[in-house]
Amino acid sequence: MQPRERLTTKELQVAGLVWEGLTNREIARAIGTTEQVVKNYLRNTFDKLGVWSRLELAIYVAGHGGARWQNDLAPRSDSNENRDNDDLSNDVTRSA
Repeated sequence: MQPRERLTTKELQVAGLVWEGLTNREIARAIGTTEQVVKNYLRNTFDKLGVWSRLELAIYVAGHGGARWQNDLAPRSDSNENRDNDDLSNDVTRSA
């Protein structure tokens, strides 16, 4: 399993928005949450990808498909999902 495959849908979304250059405040507004929740997503993403900063995260995203990260936000099959129940219940990117 690639490190990227360990990320939840929200973590993928946040990583893509960091790559696009958005601030934590802008990301929070875009996904409908608070800055603290965005910081939590970033901390988890850093740990899962082995990066230490937003810059390293942006470089990682750029080196692994960049824009494709936003396109890959469609729900994944159960075998590839690693989302917790909170992400499942609050995932605004999933179709109804």
